[in-house]
Amino acid sequence: MPKNKGKGGKNRRRGKNENDADKRELVFKEDGQEYGQVTKMLGNGHIEVLCIDGVARLCHIRGKLRKKVWINQGDIVLVGLRDYQDGKGDVILKYTADEARNLRTYKELPDGIKINETQTFGEGDDGDILFDDNPNDVSSGSGDDDDDDD
Repeated sequence: MPKNKGKGGKNRRRGKNENDADKRELVFKEDGQEYGQVTKMLGNGHIEVLCIDGVARLCHIRGKLRKKVWINQGDIVLVGLRDYQDGKGDVILKYTADEARNLRTYKELPDGIKINETQTFGEGDDGDILFDDNPNDVSSGSGDDDDDDD
């Protein structure tokens, strides 16, 4: 049997994703780029994006982002437009919810776009469930479920 001469297994080769905590500089769109919101995940690295200019485009997630940055429905992305195909584009960058809110404050995104925020359920209602406090009200049945013929 061969001896393991390496320095660890698959998890060591994969490495750690330590750049999550780093604040990155906010990237604005340039000429040939457009902001958009993901409307549908199509599979195989393709998504459908509704761009700010009102055009729905079929976009390809570039290989740099494909397995490192997970893109979900409702995310705000930066789309690189193609000169030769108006209905298609390439996803260049995915914005976090904080970055998308900053883009909205800089008037880059219109106010009508809903940013995919983490929703906390039950935040507004603190137990507004009403129970019937009258246990003697037996409207659902007779109460005699015994079919004993003694």
